[in-house]
Amino acid sequence: MSQGIIIEPILSEKSAALQESQRKYAFKVLKSANKIDIKKVVESRFGVKVEKVATMNMNGKVKRSTMRSGGHVIRTEGPRASWKKAVVTLKDGEAIDFFRDEQA
Repeated sequence: MSQGIIIEPILSEKSAALQESQRKYAFKVLKSANKIDIKKVVESRFGVKVEKVATMNMNGKVKRSTMRSGGHVIRTEGPRASWKKAVVTLKDGEAIDFFRDEQA
């Protein structure tokens, strides 16, 4: 079990609404991580009790780019990286404060 399983928290309006209403927190995790590992890491890193972990494999989208160079139009496209998302539900009375360290 490695502390590097969690890459970063997903901080968006949708995840903020889930945090407030349903105690659910979203994280970007390693593609090789499983639910048991994710639960152990979240509990040890944030000091909370996890009720449930849901994981999703997110497919990378195609990124298209158009540039003008020397009178020519260059069009390219390529894939973005695929990644894995974990949604962690905490037990009643538990919460994670992502900004606790920055206020000190």
